[in-house]
Amino acid sequence: MPDPILPGAEPYSASGGPSGVLVLHGFTGTPQSMRPLAEAFAAAGFTVELPLLPGHGTSPEDLAETGWPDWARAAEEALAKLQGRCEKIVVAGLSVGAALALHLAMHNRGLAGLVLVNPGVGRIPDEQVAQLRGALDAGVQFIPSIGGDIADPDAKELAYDRVPIAAALSLAEPVDQLRAQLAEVRCPVLLLASAEDHVVPAEAADTVAAGVSGPVERVPLARSYHVATLDYDRTELEERAVAFARRVVAADEVPAG
Repeated sequence: MPDPILPGAEPYSASGGPSGVLVLHGFTGTPQSMRPLAEAFAAAGFTVELPLLPGHGTSPEDLAETGWPDWARAAEEALAKLQGRCEKIVVAGLSVGAALALHLAMHNRGLAGLVLVNPGVGRIPDEQVAQLRGALDAGVQFIPSIGGDIADPDAKELAYDRVPIAAALSLAEPVDQLRAQLAEVRCPVLLLASAEDHVVPAEAADTVAAGVSGPVERVPLARSYHVATLDYDRTELEERAVAFARRVVAADEVPAG
């Protein structure tokens, strides 16, 4: 049985109008990092789903038992749930949550748009993968945390203090495949990237912008680190995301394949 959900890590839902937003948190994080953005969408009248991804929000040991297939399946199920209630849908994600949003767009041509915050699509170098596999084979299960990369000293992310190596390695091949298939993303994209990010390489946002087929609107976040949804640029991020979502769901036609 998974450990109890940590206080503050609970999923979030809001009933609203006929247009919906699926909001996805990042690897080792929780809905807490995306809650302000989800609430901004809800305040704007959207129906919102912010799920807790498997293995997250409980313990690093629980996360060690999961991987990309589990998180992708949970995102797909959350999208299907929202599709049963909404006519048009935008998917918003942070880091690996943004990678999951891209995955959904590749398999759901009817999405109205994507809001991607510091997308976690950077390539893990072969030597780093080899080192992690070697450590795992030697019995090392965890490495130091990647959570809490925030410039604002008053903001805190609810995230694990350790990263399970097995779960991290599960990202390598799917993210490589994701980058190779970015052209399959044909809906509009709002791409928000921090000027300084200690988790995702700077070129990740460039890779997305150059690779997707749909129109891309880029927004630099000059004062924020990786978890920009909780950082100094949070207000601008929320305003731009809500304005983008309103615009794409109001379009006469949702882009189709």
